[in-house]
Amino acid sequence: MQRQIFTEEHDAFRATVRAFLDKEVLPYYEQWEKDGIVSRDAWLAAGRQGLLGLAVPEEYGGGGTTDFRYSAVLAEEFTRAGVPGFAVGLHNDIIGPYLTSLATEEQKRRWLPGFCSGETVTAIAMTEPGAGSDLQAIRTTAEDKGDHWLLNGSKTFISNGILADLVIVVARTTPEGGAKGLSLIVVERGAEGFERGRNLDKIGQKSQDTAELFFHDVRVPKENLLGERDGAFLHLMTNLAQERVAIAVAGIAAAEHLLEITTRYVKEREAFGRPLAKLQHIRFEIAEMATECAVTRTFLDRCVVDHTEGTLDAVHASMAKWWATELQKRVADRCLQLHGGYGYMAEYPVARAFTDGCVQTIYGGTTEIMKEIIGRSLLA
Repeated sequence: MQRQIFTEEHDAFRATVRAFLDKEVLPYYEQWEKDGIVSRDAWLAAGRQGLLGLAVPEEYGGGGTTDFRYSAVLAEEFTRAGVPGFAVGLHNDIIGPYLTSLATEEQKRRWLPGFCSGETVTAIAMTEPGAGSDLQAIRTTAEDKGDHWLLNGSKTFISNGILADLVIVVARTTPEGGAKGLSLIVVERGAEGFERGRNLDKIGQKSQDTAELFFHDVRVPKENLLGERDGAFLHLMTNLAQERVAIAVAGIAAAEHLLEITTRYVKEREAFGRPLAKLQHIRFEIAEMATECAVTRTFLDRCVVDHTEGTLDAVHASMAKWWATELQKRVADRCLQLHGGYGYMAEYPVARAFTDGCVQTIYGGTTEIMKEIIGRSLLA
């Protein structure tokens, strides 16, 4: 079906993104996968190309657009190129809104120019060894010491954890406050007592540096409180819809791309003296995946438009996130099967897509959490 949500400006931006990927990412990606980290040069190149801080006001060096369709184009093209380890989406769509909507004027002038140029790589540290989706279980504390916060605790599974120059830490500022006693404390590179653990060895997205972070009596300036004290719960909930629809956009883009390369493969690969595509079972498999992708794409495009217009709610964002990412996993599994033994070879895109995509149903809220949000809204 012909997509109708993009204009000529979006198409031109898509061409720019593809040219950037061809020049600055694809020639180096295999090395980044081996190194377990993306080169800082790539972040700087993305900044020069105007791919960072799309929604940041122009006065701070950003693109000055609140049109989420540009972010959708980025997510689709990075996914189609098979480079999810370069976490531009995390930087732009998940962390960016906290800085643009919550930061004071002084904080914006201090942090946003580097955010947009690629000089300041960002991360958000929420998950702990004993706390994932359950915010009430967070144990990291930020104690008010008058002229500074004293931060203690640890975080894990933090994307961009090694590279990050600026980390938004979710910490407990009111011990008895439960989930409502949390605040966002910004820790900058070089802070005494802030240590990074190992770069975690994942089954996919190898070039995405994912780390453990440790905070031992870290003195954080009072002016590094982001948003309201004890307001993190509300701040986090406010930005989750964008995070989840961004993950969903990547999910359907991955499924569509896998379908494309698998369709080509079964036309070329022969078995029993004829192309696999001549077998009815293969045609049925392709037909089922194509239909699921088409239906999902229609819903996701509507979500993108709604979010751009400010009308997407948490329930529909949750629907999009769990459905699109579960579809991505199903399609990856079926496409790998249709590739046979070649699908198990790391040199084939379907193999990497299979392992890279597994985490999609986990981060940003697991499928089970998404269903709980949807079910609670319907049965409250």
